[in-house]
Amino acid sequence: MKILCVSDQIDPLVYTNSIKERYKDVTMVLSAGDLPLDYLEFIVSSLNVPLLFVFGNHNTEHLSHFKPREAPVFHATESLNIGAIHIGGKIHRENGLIIAGLGGSMRYNRGENQFTERQMKAEIFKMIPALLWNRIFRGKFLDILLTHAPPEGIHDKPDPCHRGFKAFRWFMHTFKPSYLIHGHIHLYDLSAVRVTRFEETTVINAYSHYIVTTEEN
Repeated sequence: MKILCVSDQIDPLVYTNSIKERYKDVTMVLSAGDLPLDYLEFIVSSLNVPLLFVFGNHNTEHLSHFKPREAPVFHATESLNIGAIHIGGKIHRENGLIIAGLGGSMRYNRGENQFTERQMKAEIFKMIPALLWNRIFRGKFLDILLTHAPPEGIHDKPDPCHRGFKAFRWFMHTFKPSYLIHGHIHLYDLSAVRVTRFEETTVINAYSHYIVTTEEN
């Protein structure tokens, strides 16, 4: 299975009339945040495949519409009219994969969709019952954790805005997703590290776009 991951920048290789031909083998799209919804809508309507997304700390003008409803955390049904599925704070099954979403960044100026370390831990703890349910009845906690911010010490930066979350390292150690896919960290240097292994998880910076190939059919 090929997954197109996008984040933070409208990529001219994606936002083009040739998108169908260039990404014809893609079976799913994951957006790690800070992208306008009309860009996600373009991708969905062009490729006609599922698109799951989280919000970052920018482009949050529609965030309030996607606030979690009173529904089980493992049922992510928000789709709106753009054809994409918001999974921030939720767990979703798609194409045989279990994908959890945690949007937002480290709190740095009290802006929208920013979290302290404690607040992010609280968001993770809300997911634990559904993760345990998956482990018991599906044999695994999850396959992919989709975030906006990176984990602490992996692809992050020292300034308050771009620091990663310690909680994500704990999440990977405890629930062992195959992938953690994040955005938030812009890559202006082609030699910058984009992919890092942490224990059993491959951590990928989806800035602009990146293709992940999984073993799932």
